[in-house]
Amino acid sequence: MIYKILLPSEWAAFEADGRFDGSPFDRSSGFIHLSGREQVAETAARVFGPEPALVVVALEADALGESLRWEEAPNRGSMFPHVYGPLPKEAVTAVYQIAGASAVDTVLPPA
Repeated sequence: MIYKILLPSEWAAFEADGRFDGSPFDRSSGFIHLSGREQVAETAARVFGPEPALVVVALEADALGESLRWEEAPNRGSMFPHVYGPLPKEAVTAVYQIAGASAVDTVLPPA
């Protein structure tokens, strides 16, 4: 499993459209930023720390095909999953409503 952290409004659009084309930051990067299970809590704290509510979607990596690439993130020293193209709703296996970044590890299942 890999994970995408979304704002509630982004999840609502994802559900309505049946796909997610990325946040403004994703689009400026040229790919959709994702996290592995061991990375998602740190990413949530670093990027979404002050947000009162988050939605974390679990994605089946195999469903993303060749659009998924694991690449080294600058200044992070580890490989992160990136998707070059939209996320299809069919790849979503679970949706977690989370009360802020500090609750990510308590809500998501262990790796």
